[in-house]
Amino acid sequence: MNKEQYNLKVRALRQHHEELLSRKNEPQPWGNGIYEKYQFPILTAEHTPLEWRYDFSEQDNPYLMQRIMMNAVLNAGAIKLDGRYLLVCRVEGADRKSFFAVAESPNGIDNWRFWDEPITMPEAAVLATNIYDMRLTQHEDGWIYGVFCAERHDDAQPGNLSAATATAAIARTKDLKTWERLPDLQSKSQQRNVVLHPEFVDGKYAFYTRPQDGFIDTGSGGGIGWGLVDDITRAVVEKEIIINPRHYHTIQEVKNGEGPAPIKTAKGWLHLAHGVRGTADGLRYVLYMYMTALDDPTRVIAQPGGWFLVPEGQEYVGDVMNVAFSNGWIADEDGRVLIYYATADTRLHVAISSIDRLIDYCMKTPEDGLTTAASVETIKKMIQKNKQWQA
Repeated sequence: MNKEQYNLKVRALRQHHEELLSRKNEPQPWGNGIYEKYQFPILTAEHTPLEWRYDFSEQDNPYLMQRIMMNAVLNAGAIKLDGRYLLVCRVEGADRKSFFAVAESPNGIDNWRFWDEPITMPEAAVLATNIYDMRLTQHEDGWIYGVFCAERHDDAQPGNLSAATATAAIARTKDLKTWERLPDLQSKSQQRNVVLHPEFVDGKYAFYTRPQDGFIDTGSGGGIGWGLVDDITRAVVEKEIIINPRHYHTIQEVKNGEGPAPIKTAKGWLHLAHGVRGTADGLRYVLYMYMTALDDPTRVIAQPGGWFLVPEGQEYVGDVMNVAFSNGWIADEDGRVLIYYATADTRLHVAISSIDRLIDYCMKTPEDGLTTAASVETIKKMIQKNKQWQA
């Protein structure tokens, strides 16, 4: 193509990208009353800046090819900082390497735009092959902490290129731009889905953990754990207790893990978590909620039965089917809660609820009775109650 054709193609590409970024998002009709999902994904691979993907030198890239392709935008930590809605997204390139990048929105729903460059995360003493799924915690010590998974090849199995190890990496920042890397969390088992509690507990840093025997298999790991750490700059969990266990024939049968850091309310701590069960079509990831006591964050005071949010429609389709995952939400000053969730390991969405609705959902929704008989009795009780209202 000649120079004029090249410039026309560049302008068309930029216009198409701008139309995607500025597209207004609207809530879907006919929700479940607990939250409202929105019509469009808020961030996808196509939302990433064109400068990350294209070399705009006509001499070096005369066919205007994507030189670096992006595969997905998913699993984002979330924070409202100085009035700005910010997501620290996991961006995955076509090379399977994930990295962190900050996206900003004026309202937390649409018009998301990435900052100019991805985050340069300092390396740990042992280089990680891949890092992903950051949970953000604005801690009472004044720092914003990012806890994320650091993946490395398992050198104890040199002939197995799929063998990996997982540790919980820790970094901290004041502005999401400059990061200080701390040593990885040390514990007796592999760790993924680790989250820092936003307050000191007994003068110590508190972590929600997910002990597991292997990179994928939970093994003897019993569920969502809890451990205290004296010094976060040398974080060592000596003792873990399970505060939210797995159960047979439930949404959290295979494994479960904490999502974002919990939200403090007048009634207790609100928790968003993911549960995994096995199906004939592979693993199914769903989101669920529970609450813990203000005076003891390890004591569960409410847990609605079943899932809270699942992939629906086109959300089901993507790189890893049948997956909903969240590691970020924002509690706004007016009580609105923005829940950022990924589907099929491919794209990011938002759902809107409120503190009052989520408390009501947690405290008034029946728990899982763990048997068919118990489920039937729960349904019959509500039927009888509704007959009284109709009388």
